[in-house]
Amino acid sequence: MSDLSITPVTTKNERKAFVDLPFRVYADDPHWVPPLKGEALGLITPEKNGWFSHAKAQLFLARRDGRVVGRISAHIDTLALEMPAAQGFGPGVGQWGLMDAEDEDIFRTLLARAEAWLREQGMVRALGPISMSIWEEPGLLIQGFDQAPTVMMGHHKPVYREWIERAGYRPVKQLVTYELDITQEFPPIVKRIIRSGENNKSIVVREVNKKRFDEEAAIILEILNDAWSDNWGFVPLTPPEIKDVGVKLKPIVFNDLIRIAEVDGRPVAFMITLPDLNEAIRPLNGSLLPFGWAKLLLWLRKPRVRTMRVPLMGVRKELQSSRLASQLAFMMIEAIRKASVANYGASRGEIGWILDDNQGMNSIATAIESEVNKVYQVYERTL
Repeated sequence: MSDLSITPVTTKNERKAFVDLPFRVYADDPHWVPPLKGEALGLITPEKNGWFSHAKAQLFLARRDGRVVGRISAHIDTLALEMPAAQGFGPGVGQWGLMDAEDEDIFRTLLARAEAWLREQGMVRALGPISMSIWEEPGLLIQGFDQAPTVMMGHHKPVYREWIERAGYRPVKQLVTYELDITQEFPPIVKRIIRSGENNKSIVVREVNKKRFDEEAAIILEILNDAWSDNWGFVPLTPPEIKDVGVKLKPIVFNDLIRIAEVDGRPVAFMITLPDLNEAIRPLNGSLLPFGWAKLLLWLRKPRVRTMRVPLMGVRKELQSSRLASQLAFMMIEAIRKASVANYGASRGEIGWILDDNQGMNSIATAIESEVNKVYQVYERTL
């Protein structure tokens, strides 16, 4: 067998090779969605990703006979180091992600190099895969390989689970997504709760105003960081990240798909829904050239999609576990469900990810008769 070499990514061409590898690894997977290469490069380029304002990363490539055969990232989030250990991160916890390899030996060698880098940085425990922020694509897909991922969700080879577990990693947390038929009305009890809220003059569920994008984003960020602050894996989103995510997602932000709930004029909850951009970019095979840009721009003017994804929802901590919290959630979900069907032709919704022990959100998903369609798993190991 030829010698395997593991080298750090330091040049523009090496970053390009890092992004290109999955196109070969997943070439025979009918459910993998090729990302736009420009977006994938932006994720790993510090000048283009606000996450690097509080994090650092080292990318590695594996080569055999000069051919790239594997990749991995090792990274440290300084905000994650400041979080309570009981919430998953904390002092001495590094992460790895963006892992792909042609065989298990390559994977084990890459993983060992990533772990060595984390040790060199003073880390004592590793979590993975997290690619690269917890807000991006956390966890390894372990259920739902027969469905294409929706926008901003990961997809992996089934064999990766065996490789990770044989490398000594143990499961620490599961993240789930739910799917439902949004052309169907909700059960009677949910409809009664929604009507009750609509009759309450102190409650207003409004659309966001894209013309006031920065102001609306600040409201949502403030609620989000409060609502999620006690969750496993929480790391506060920062203004630089919101700015970069805003630039990336603004083309698929539509007023009627994002709602803010107010009680007595105070914003207390929000729900973000995105048309599944993956449906539009899948045929482009990672490139906007020569005519992909025109097709995408045409689609963005008025998306017609099968699936809507709810990546984020939050209710202020002071209201969580209350009847009002559930009522607001149902009201936002119903408003967006109706808009999704009427204005975008959608028939399917996907909610998540949701922590497997988030009883409130899992109860809401169950109440609207949705079912788990994908499960992602985060692993840990002492270094």
